[in-house]
Amino acid sequence: MLQLKSFTFNPFMENTYVLFDETKEGIIFDPGCYEKEEREILHNFILSEGLTIKYLINTHCHIDHVLGNAFVKRQYNVPLLIHQNEVIVLKSVSAYASNYGFPGYDETEADQFIDQNDQIKFGNTTLKIKFVPGHAPGHLVFYDESSKICIAGDTLFLGSIGRTDLPGGDHQTLLSAIKSEMFTLPNDMIVYPGHGPETTIEFEKENNPFVGKRARF
Repeated sequence: MLQLKSFTFNPFMENTYVLFDETKEGIIFDPGCYEKEEREILHNFILSEGLTIKYLINTHCHIDHVLGNAFVKRQYNVPLLIHQNEVIVLKSVSAYASNYGFPGYDETEADQFIDQNDQIKFGNTTLKIKFVPGHAPGHLVFYDESSKICIAGDTLFLGSIGRTDLPGGDHQTLLSAIKSEMFTLPNDMIVYPGHGPETTIEFEKENNPFVGKRARF
């Protein structure tokens, strides 16, 4: 059975997720751990659960989601998987990290590119992928149908959507992608976003002011 553990790291209050199943194999999504104490929290959990980390995955590569990439790659000797459209987004982080208060940011590069036609397999689990651009040009969303878990990054939030005013963002693209991709997921799918609390596809279909039935835009 797939399990999820969430952590909230860095001043952006970013959600980092660890997914693992009964085999004790797992994946780390979007490690935002920058400070030593944050990295210890993540590592101590993995040790306490006896997990073997197989992959590091970025849903997208904005600074708040990649601050711990180098740490995770070194600590667990795992490859970094991203969408190819995020290469330039990831590479640009080192140019502005100090301006955001992260002078110790350690740059990393992707080891493997993935897209919506791929699947992520670890232990007894297979995650499917959806391509949901708009917040970032290569934003991916990962989901498991049996456990109803969806790692949504910064696409869909409780009562909101990801911002689209950053380089590579596009408001209409995001709205369309949420409706055509995420809203085709089961209504009881639990959405775990990059910031804030979880929600469900059904709730957002009904209530989201941007893409739901009561949308004001």
